[in-house]
Amino acid sequence: MFTGITEEIGRVLSAEPNGLVISADRVLKEIEIGGSIAVNGVCLTVTGFTAESFSVDMMPETIERTSLGQLGIGSKLNLERPLTLAKPLGGHLVQGHIDGTGRVASVLRDGEATIIRFETRPEIMHYIVNKGFIAVDGVSLTVVDRDTGSFTVSIVGYTRENTTLGSKRVGDPVNLEVDIIAKYVERLSQTYHPGITAEFLKEHGFS
Repeated sequence: MFTGITEEIGRVLSAEPNGLVISADRVLKEIEIGGSIAVNGVCLTVTGFTAESFSVDMMPETIERTSLGQLGIGSKLNLERPLTLAKPLGGHLVQGHIDGTGRVASVLRDGEATIIRFETRPEIMHYIVNKGFIAVDGVSLTVVDRDTGSFTVSIVGYTRENTTLGSKRVGDPVNLEVDIIAKYVERLSQTYHPGITAEFLKEHGFS
């Protein structure tokens, strides 16, 4: 579990079809083989590390569902260590389980803020609401506005400078994870059908 608060920006040192080597500093503290780390919002398992970098493997499903397969040497990445009881929850609960990808549709400056619009599929837009949470490349953001096929967020100077969102251009892909609470609300609101029971049969004339 993560918070969506990026701790640092790493860079890809090596990009293979099934894994990455990423340069880092802050997130290497207390890192361990087999531990989890969020890479552009994707929860990955650390398979090795040095004093200046760490390695992760990627399964075919990860490559298919996320934008990580499109990375090359030098690509920047948002990095975050898992949430602990001693760590403030400054963003929102992020699982690191990507629901799908989107792409940057527009980038506009509005004074000190930057307004970014992302386009994505209807099945993801279904869970996105105004003023709700969304994780974009692992960054916890608040939805400013939405329509049937896109949503906008507003990022402040700190986010622009300390995450990869500040360098996004129109057409760039992003990883999206919707708020898990939206999924639970939908599931719990669905009518429960327990199937044929003794009570059902009795109610319909069977005894």
